[in-house]
Amino acid sequence: MLVTGDSRTRARVASYLLSHGWATAGEVSQALGLSQAAIRKHLDALAAEGLVTSRERPAVGTRGRGRPARVFTLTDAGRARCGGHTYDNLAQAALRWIARDGEEAVAAFAADLAGNLERRCRDATAHAGDDPIARAEALAAALSAEGYAASASVISSGGQLCQHHCPVAQVAAEFPQLCEAETEVISRLVGTHVQRLATIAHGDGICTTHIPDPRRRSLRPSIEQQKTEKTPDTEKSENTENTERVR
Repeated sequence: MLVTGDSRTRARVASYLLSHGWATAGEVSQALGLSQAAIRKHLDALAAEGLVTSRERPAVGTRGRGRPARVFTLTDAGRARCGGHTYDNLAQAALRWIARDGEEAVAAFAADLAGNLERRCRDATAHAGDDPIARAEALAAALSAEGYAASASVISSGGQLCQHHCPVAQVAAEFPQLCEAETEVISRLVGTHVQRLATIAHGDGICTTHIPDPRRRSLRPSIEQQKTEKTPDTEKSENTENTERVR
């Protein structure tokens, strides 16, 4: 019974890391309602099995005293255990066979695979209107139903779409065309250009896609635009100020 209880708790710890990408022992402890000592025991056990790895948390601003916090994330084996990557080896073998015909063949296969995903998610985004951020939120729900454990959030420059699980991460690590085709699908479904900032296949904890908000860009004209839009009166005023400084 003790072993069964430990296994269930470790499954909960792994599930939390899967859905959040990475976390400190304290964050997992608070989320699951267990002591940090207990969580560290389970994290150590998962690490011993090769399912979890850790690294120092990147410092933000001035680092205070004491040891830096460590963050924990699932390894490829850990994601496979949670997500059931049963056919990764078969998929890799198939893509290697396709690659004999050149990179274009792999890209065509990736585009077709992503196209099927696009068709399944299209209805969800179509009902979200023209707002890219609203469409991203709808897309996150659709991707979650597909097994991507996705979420969307609003940030200062627009929106952010996060996929906490990737069903093809191990295969995409060898064939990045899969990620590229998926990014193009996201762009089409949200209705604007997007930028992939991180991918699980590349070793990051979460697949992160930035979605710029055109309305925010329109409210912040560039420096170059401001320069070209100067009126003769403005330039005269600036020249007068410069002359006064010289005197």
